[in-house]
Amino acid sequence: MSAPKDRMDVMLPLRLPQSHRFAVRGFLPDRSSGAVLFGARAGVLLLAVFMASLAMAQVQARPEQAPVFDLLVKWTPLLATGFLFNLAISFMSMAIGTAAGLVLGFARISLHAPVRGTSWVLVQFFRNSPWLVLLFFAMMLMPFEFRFGNTVVPFPDWIKATLGLALPIMANIAEIVRGAVQSIPTAQWEAARTLAFSRRQILWEIILPQCIKRMLPAWMNWYAILTMATTLASIVGVSEVMTMVGRITAAENRTDLLIPIYSYVLLWFFLYCYPIAWWTKRLEKRFAER
Repeated sequence: MSAPKDRMDVMLPLRLPQSHRFAVRGFLPDRSSGAVLFGARAGVLLLAVFMASLAMAQVQARPEQAPVFDLLVKWTPLLATGFLFNLAISFMSMAIGTAAGLVLGFARISLHAPVRGTSWVLVQFFRNSPWLVLLFFAMMLMPFEFRFGNTVVPFPDWIKATLGLALPIMANIAEIVRGAVQSIPTAQWEAARTLAFSRRQILWEIILPQCIKRMLPAWMNWYAILTMATTLASIVGVSEVMTMVGRITAAENRTDLLIPIYSYVLLWFFLYCYPIAWWTKRLEKRFAER
């Protein structure tokens, strides 16, 4: 039976799932990146490696030597102090990187071409530079102290390391902000303009509140990545958990302690980052279904 002449068959545009549209826009993390790799199986494997290393170390230990497990218990308070310092660096770097990335992300969608071009160069440079190189640049280029007349104010290495780690976070947060803003339907921009809202009011009062839930999973993902990357600070002399591990192994002078203590610290990072990864995947799934 033929269709009536007053009807016209049309092809509707392809409608991608919302999660795919978000990924194309560039603000949801790829499923294969960063914190999403922290699964329960990885935790079980790390625990198995830790237990096996303890058993092997106990077999290799001489009768007069203290058990490796007792040494780990003995040095746990010192390791915990270093680990808390890692977390402090991650908190500060994420806060600085998020604030700077928000400004840089708005610059990426600026109406002025020079602002957009400059922000694009900054984002590409810091996103594609190795984190360790940026860390060394921050350590070498920043002064060791500031002089205000006769007053000398020291500039600690851990602050410079915090700023160095905040640079790549800034660039990635800027891309998250840009992608989230561009994912908002243009009809909302047009409707706000008809109501005489300025561009600043549209961004801060209409667009940005809708972007927060979309940016949150990616933001959490990058925080987990940053937490693991704080161990790079040990290379530039910051006394964090890996520095403590080196001092402990040197003090004990036992080769059978190496694998157990490193797997012990790695298990700490997993136990801290796994809940973040789990919640990130849950938020991604929740927002993708809407």
